[in-house]
Amino acid sequence: MSSIHALSDDQVGQELRKMTAFIKQEAEEKAREIEIKANEEFSIEKGKLVLQETDAIDAAYAKKFKQATMSQQITRSTVANKTRLRVLAARQELLDDIFQAAEKRLSEGTKDKAKYEGILKDLILEGFYLMNEPELQIRARKADYEVVRAAIEKAEGEYKEKTGREVEATIDEENAVAEGSAGGVVIVGGNGKIDIDNTLEARLDLLKESALPAMRKALFGENPNRKFFD
Repeated sequence: MSSIHALSDDQVGQELRKMTAFIKQEAEEKAREIEIKANEEFSIEKGKLVLQETDAIDAAYAKKFKQATMSQQITRSTVANKTRLRVLAARQELLDDIFQAAEKRLSEGTKDKAKYEGILKDLILEGFYLMNEPELQIRARKADYEVVRAAIEKAEGEYKEKTGREVEATIDEENAVAEGSAGGVVIVGGNGKIDIDNTLEARLDLLKESALPAMRKALFGENPNRKFFD
């Protein structure tokens, strides 16, 4: 049987110091491991935060750039549209001025009686062809009755010569064309239910529609945006 020796106080103290040193060393090593791991995790989280902030900044910049680009495009489009509208308005104003000037000069065509009679004859003859009736009425300004009668007589003769049919036209003195008119005639048929307005103002209105494309081309050139032509 072995004998158990009791430890002296010094020996107990040494053992306690050894144990304390060991525990302290273990604690320090554990603390270093925790610190290293914490630093690693901090670096990882920091990298994630930096990346997130960078992505957020990039996204915000991209959004602002896109907004700025769209705003610039809208501004350019707005300026282009306003410019185009100003150009169109200026062109229309020029066309209106031309037609207004033409309207003011309509009455000048009635001053030369021989020439005016020829114009009336053609206007009346056109009505004869369109109506194709044996009896028609002609409305005119009271001041034009004399020259209109001469024009009717010539139109009747030419109509018979061209078609082989007779037509009789009389002046409708109960429904004269307004004296404010520049001239011309209104041909009435169908027992008064159908009329062809061949006054000079009406002919100018027709000219506005039919000649407008050619006038635009002559004044402003070809329209590059126009895809279809008559």
